[in-house]
Amino acid sequence: MFARLGARRGARRAEGALVMMGRWFERAKIAAVVVASACSVAAAGGWAQHPHPDQEKPAAKQDAAKERAERKKKHDLPLQPERKLRFSTSEGTWISLDVSPDGKTIVFDLLGDLYTLPIEGGKATRITEGLPFDSQPRFSPDGTKIAFISDASGADNLWIANADGSQARALTKYQSGEIASPIFTPDGDYVIVSRVGAGLGGYQLWMHHVRGGTGVPLDPPQERPGGPGGGGGVSRLGAFPSPDGEYLYFAQRSAGGLYNATFPIWQIFRRSFVTGEVEQLTQEQGSAMRPVLSPDGRLLVYATRKESDTALRVRNLITGEDRELLYPVQRDDQESRATRDLYPGYAFTPDGESIIVFFDGTINRVDVDTGTAEQIPMAVDVDLDLGPRLHFPQRTPEGPVRARILQSPSLSPDGAQAAFSALTRVYVGDLASGSIRPLTREDERAFQPVFSPDGQWIAYVTWTARGGHVWKVRADGGGRPVQLSRTAAFYANPVFSPDGSKVVCLRSSARERTYAQVDFGSVPGMELVWFDARNGGDPHTIAHAQGVGSPHFGPEPDRVYIYSPRGLVSMRLDGTDRRTHLRVTGPGLYFARGPVPADDVRISPDGKWALAHVRNQLYLTALPPVGGQTPTINVQAPAMPVKQLTDIGADYFGWSADGQSFYWSVGATIHRMALEDVSFEPKQPTPAEAKQPAGKDDEEAEAAEADQPDKDTQKKQEDAEKQGEEAPKPALEEQAPVETFTFTVEVPRAKPHGTIVLRGATVITMRGEEVIEDADVIVEDNRVAHVGSRGSRDLPEDARIVDVSGKYIVPGFVDTHAHWFEIRRGVLDTQNWAFLANLAYGVTTGLDVQTATNDMFAYEDLVDAGIILGLRAHSTGPGVFSNNAFRSLDEVRNVLRKYRDHYG
Repeated sequence: MFARLGARRGARRAEGALVMMGRWFERAKIAAVVVASACSVAAAGGWAQHPHPDQEKPAAKQDAAKERAERKKKHDLPLQPERKLRFSTSEGTWISLDVSPDGKTIVFDLLGDLYTLPIEGGKATRITEGLPFDSQPRFSPDGTKIAFISDASGADNLWIANADGSQARALTKYQSGEIASPIFTPDGDYVIVSRVGAGLGGYQLWMHHVRGGTGVPLDPPQERPGGPGGGGGVSRLGAFPSPDGEYLYFAQRSAGGLYNATFPIWQIFRRSFVTGEVEQLTQEQGSAMRPVLSPDGRLLVYATRKESDTALRVRNLITGEDRELLYPVQRDDQESRATRDLYPGYAFTPDGESIIVFFDGTINRVDVDTGTAEQIPMAVDVDLDLGPRLHFPQRTPEGPVRARILQSPSLSPDGAQAAFSALTRVYVGDLASGSIRPLTREDERAFQPVFSPDGQWIAYVTWTARGGHVWKVRADGGGRPVQLSRTAAFYANPVFSPDGSKVVCLRSSARERTYAQVDFGSVPGMELVWFDARNGGDPHTIAHAQGVGSPHFGPEPDRVYIYSPRGLVSMRLDGTDRRTHLRVTGPGLYFARGPVPADDVRISPDGKWALAHVRNQLYLTALPPVGGQTPTINVQAPAMPVKQLTDIGADYFGWSADGQSFYWSVGATIHRMALEDVSFEPKQPTPAEAKQPAGKDDEEAEAAEADQPDKDTQKKQEDAEKQGEEAPKPALEEQAPVETFTFTVEVPRAKPHGTIVLRGATVITMRGEEVIEDADVIVEDNRVAHVGSRGSRDLPEDARIVDVSGKYIVPGFVDTHAHWFEIRRGVLDTQNWAFLANLAYGVTTGLDVQTATNDMFAYEDLVDAGIILGLRAHSTGPGVFSNNAFRSLDEVRNVLRKYRDHYG
């Protein structure tokens, strides 16, 4: 049986070769994963020509285009049309339009193509076509050009074409972000758009000259969202200049955030083109958006939320009279991202007597005086190019459950063993043989094991909804576990002091941890404490530790190191003499302003180096002993020696006891590398490589400089070359001298046995309108075997019958876009109330399309193994977002391999 969970989000947009992206952004019609990696090289190689259905190119131009295509073959975005969708329609969805200055023609968008239509209605003519998503067209003041938004170049950009769609060219060359609502200035020299970078920040107003240039911002500097993607401040959409060129009208949002929005959100403002001053014009309780002015500049029409729908209002800018024009119309998009503005584009007719506006699926003429609406008939023959079908059925597994995540691995001081938690038990594995043995009981719910300095003991924490404790147990499994803590609480991240006399950990209230709405490791009231490692007892408080994590030790036996977004900090074991040693930064996520702090940093035992987890990868950096001001290392522009250690990714990491090596894990695999084997210098070519023939391109030269790949990787390269594809380079993890160890933790899959009959309910079968009263629902083992009227099937003697008379039974609901953010992370919660709540409301299967962390894989395994109660949970794992800062196709491939090879 297949659980068909991958929803198709529209016929034309590639939802992303990664379902895991959750696809918050609906913008690209190219495979989403490839956007970040390929759009930069697409820009470098020249901008794609925008096709026009009737445009004939001279033979010389065709030859030149073919030559360019061949030259750019390796770098172009890979999505090619593979399917066609053809149908005829007289309706559409969210159609933005404009009226030509002569009042004879409407230009509009439909499913990513642009069309023209006689003003009185009739047959629509397509003027752009192909895979690019073209939208939001506007005529130039003289009617000879149109401006529109298209992703033909690999990202949203502002384009200009002749009014018939021919001679299209990109006016901007952005490689990321979103653009909305283009509009010509009255003189036709400029086009104004709203733009947001690759993030969730606010839209800025930009003015672009029709002859080129990078454009100028129209927002005051203090109000602009900072950096790519913004990060707050105001947001401005739907610009419309007054016919006299004196003012620019627009909708402005001052409130931040998208979720649980409180009205009003948007209001109409206008900006003087002379002084730059901005003034507010509306205070609508339902917000005000999408301003449009009449040709004489006297009337302002705008949209506002009324009750649960949207209304159009008209204001006389001379008298101040403001009245409702039409209700209801197309519902606005205030609570979402408004990627094509808050309301579809509409326009006045040149005589100012009517507006042409989309609602109820059709284009309509509305009399401005009376509000009377008249439908404009349209007939559209849709002929769409489609990319590959992105449909990924997920089969429910039947065999044993194999733990996909080794949580919090720790290496023994002699480097021969690894301790880790999996399926809520602590295991010890032998690195040489790969054999494992459990160290804790099945019902103990143990996490985060760590070796003592002499390797004789392992400390760990336990957790249930009643609270947890700190324990230690002999590493060889002999004897009984010793409880070090006396009071039940939430404990996390234990670590032995270098002399083995203390166990340092984080502690907070069990109640705070249990009832927190979300949990990403930091619980209110968290403290850094230590216990006597020999006999336990009461905790000794070191310091308050709100927002910090990862306690560990460096070169000093009496100082403990912790990490927070403020940097790597150390203090004495009595909490005194705090010092901040290092800050590490890297690419941010969406709305971040500039570089953001690393996720985690660990100092080496000798204090000279640090490991940093940045953009889901592991880095090694020197730690300069500068004193005074804390040094900051940006991994993208390092001031110190910095080495990226991973391409695929790292879940957990740490140093060996002697500091001569370090390790990291991804999924169920542990990697180890000696510090002396790390080279910070570019690899020099071998004599054979130095003799490469001239003309080899950069990517081939870089591949030649890579270490010799292993046999599996080499075979993949050869297979790719046979198929005419560019051979992928081996990931850093696959190159010598990195050691790799994989451990298999496997348990039987939970499967009920026997027959149970739910008798007497009214069953809604979902087979058409079929409803069965006084029904029998028979479940055999873990399958629904029969649904029918009472007694319609013979039962085995041992069948258990449950009387559910008076109840209703429906098939379990499938949530195809879930976010179970309520899970406890790191230290897992076996009473996962997010799963229990779903079951209580009838959701029996779900797909979490962006889990933030990989803990969800562990929860899935726990449900499958019958260790916890929950729905049949599927997930994509953590999203692949902008902080990956992809710079090549190989980087994209390697990150995808983490999901395929380690999380699958």
